[in-house]
Amino acid sequence: MTVPDQVPADSGTEGTVFDIRRFSIHDGEGIRTTVFLKGCPLRCVWCQNPEGLDPGIGLLWFSGNCIYCGACGACGDPRQLIAGTGAETAALENCPTMALRRDGRIMTPGQVLAELEKDAVFYRHGGGITLSGGEPLAQEDFAAAVLGAAKEAGFHTAVETSLYAPRKGVDRIAALSDRIFADCKIFNEADHIAATGASNRIILDNIARLLTGPHAGRVIVRTPLIPGFTASEENIASVARFISGLYPPVRYELLNYNPLAAGKYPLTGREYCFAENPDPYGAEEMETFRAAAKKNGIRPDRILEWT
Repeated sequence: MTVPDQVPADSGTEGTVFDIRRFSIHDGEGIRTTVFLKGCPLRCVWCQNPEGLDPGIGLLWFSGNCIYCGACGACGDPRQLIAGTGAETAALENCPTMALRRDGRIMTPGQVLAELEKDAVFYRHGGGITLSGGEPLAQEDFAAAVLGAAKEAGFHTAVETSLYAPRKGVDRIAALSDRIFADCKIFNEADHIAATGASNRIILDNIARLLTGPHAGRVIVRTPLIPGFTASEENIASVARFISGLYPPVRYELLNYNPLAAGKYPLTGREYCFAENPDPYGAEEMETFRAAAKKNGIRPDRILEWT
C-alpha cells in the first residue's frame, strides 16, 4: 500500500504520548486503541484531558497518595519541579507512595505500532486505531508517521481533531485517516475566543474545506455539550446550518457532557471551569438539542449521539 505523505516509521521521528487506551468504543467504529498525543494550541476551559495540554513532559501529583514526607524535595506541590531535571527524576525515584508520575513519554512511530499490533485481533470486525490528544496535528510529522504505519499494517485509522492547524497539515492527516472526527465547539467567534483562547476562523475554514473536498464522506463533525458554553439551541442551530449547507449528508455528533474530567484537574494544578460539576444532560434535554440540529438542516438519520 502506498500511503500519501507518509513519514517512515523508522525515520527517527519521535513524539510525546500521554496515554494509550485500549478497548475504546467511543473513538470510532468498533473496538479501538486510542493514542493520545501531548500538546494543544487551544485552552478550552472544560478540556477533558488537561494532562495533554502542554507539549513537554511534566509531573502529575496524586495528592491522595502523598504523605508529605519531604522525600521529593518539594512538599506542597511537586508538580512545580521542572521536567527533565535531576530534581524531578530524584522526586520520582524517592517518592515512597507513588504519588508522582510523569504525564507523558517519548515514543517512536515503531514503538507505537508495536503497541497497536498487540490489539490487532480486535480490529478484524470494524475496529482500528485513533489518534487523539491534546491535538494530534500539533505533532504533525509524528501523527503522519503513526497513521501511515498503521495503514501499512492494514489497520483502520481515525483522528480526533479541533482542526486548529495549518491547512497543509489538515490535508496531510486527512489523507491518512479513514475517519475524521472534527470538533466544531462554538460557532460565534467572540464566544469561541472567550472559552478557548483563540478565534475559530481557522477551524471553520478547515471544516469548510473538508466538507467540500474529497474526504467529506469520512468526516463526522462533533459538538461537545458543555453547560453554559456550547450547549445551547442557538449554538447547535448555527453549527448545523453551517455544516449542512456545505455538505447536506454530513454526520453530526452531539457529545453529552462528561463529568469525569473534573477529577483530573487537581493532578495537573489547573483550575476547572465549574466550581460544582454539572450532571450529564437527560433524555429530554438531548432531544431538544437533536431537534435544533434537525430544524437547521441535519438529516435525522445523520445525527449521532454519545452519552
